[in-house]
Amino acid sequence: MTGGECRPVADVLAHLAGRWRVEREVRDLTSGDVGHFTGVTVFSALAGGGLLHEESGIFTWRGVSRPATRTLRFLPGSVPGTADVRFADGRPFHPLDLTTGRYVAEHPCAADLYRGEFTVRDAGRWRSVWRVGGPAKDLVLTTDYVREG
Repeated sequence: MTGGECRPVADVLAHLAGRWRVEREVRDLTSGDVGHFTGVTVFSALAGGGLLHEESGIFTWRGVSRPATRTLRFLPGSVPGTADVRFADGRPFHPLDLTTGRYVAEHPCAADLYRGEFTVRDAGRWRSVWRVGGPAKDLVLTTDYVREG
């Protein structure tokens, strides 16, 4: 996506609320293996503010398909309209500010570095691209979200 395809979002939590169809490609740059995740992500209201992000679907890697889930918490950020993304156990993951329609986040994890780019295409489509690099990982995870309903 180019910068011209970005759609500014005044309030990331209001924008994300609801149900999204998810398609993810996981590419291992070292081995050349490519995996796919297909499922849904539901952003539902949390008591006290924010959203609970619950993702579920099927992940296929090296010909084997299995159920996969992920839970995150999107809490109100320090600046109105932004979010503070946290893992299910409350540990910090990354901030998220889509007021320009695009945001880049970084998350160090042990010896690896996760660098994510988030881009909003329109009211019903957005994308995240995570580049994961480190001694044991060299991955690109591209996820497209399409609003359902």
